[in-house]
Amino acid sequence: MQHGSYVAAKSVRPRLRRLSEGKRNCCVSKCYIPFGTPVVVGLLLPNQTLASTIFWQSLNQSHNACVNFCNRNASKPAPASRFVLGFLGAVTSAVSIAVGLNLLLQKANGFSPTSRLLVQRFIPFPAVASANVCNVLLMRHSELSEGISVLDDHGNLVGTSRVAARHALMETALTRVVLPMPILLLPPLIMSMLEKLPVLQRQRRLVLPVHSLVCLAAFGLALPLAISLFPQMSQISVNRLEPEIAMATDGLMVTYNKGL
Repeated sequence: MQHGSYVAAKSVRPRLRRLSEGKRNCCVSKCYIPFGTPVVVGLLLPNQTLASTIFWQSLNQSHNACVNFCNRNASKPAPASRFVLGFLGAVTSAVSIAVGLNLLLQKANGFSPTSRLLVQRFIPFPAVASANVCNVLLMRHSELSEGISVLDDHGNLVGTSRVAARHALMETALTRVVLPMPILLLPPLIMSMLEKLPVLQRQRRLVLPVHSLVCLAAFGLALPLAISLFPQMSQISVNRLEPEIAMATDGLMVTYNKGL
């Protein structure tokens, strides 16, 4: 990006944030790691029962629904029913995938007890990743039909674009797939090695605290990595947008808030 475009993009960001964020709970993002770490520890507990799977997946997707709702592009009003729809859809998909994979694992032959336990620890990732995408799409699906606000380099509202909304949702959904990768894949690998240490073999009470610290460290790695994939205030060429948007501005690029 040229220096002039960069300066213009920076100047338009405050107005676009005010336009598209609305009233937010600023504590949601700040509480993401403190609240999410215990949930991840619960998701990765070995020997999950049906009840515990439903409980932890429901708690996780309740948290995700709050995050998606509060960090959406709020240039259009959102009814409370969308929150309920996103929550129910995400919980249903997460629980269905997690329970289904657990049932397949139980029926699979050829796994030793140790291998079965290790594979079981990786089941939360496909369940959570698919539910995260479902959660984002259900919580923000109206953006696809109504569009989101786009501004020119001078901070003037150009219009609402469904194409920009599609890009925003695709970027956010990809972020939600990348986010749980380190959180749900690294701890099982690390714990499978740490649990072989003599100190953890003798002191089984230390396994859960160590597991919690590993999950916390994975969270600290995953969150900035996922958020940095795409800038919150993104730019897109007007040639890729609707004809009415291209005709409404003389600029080559417009800016939109994709949400977090």
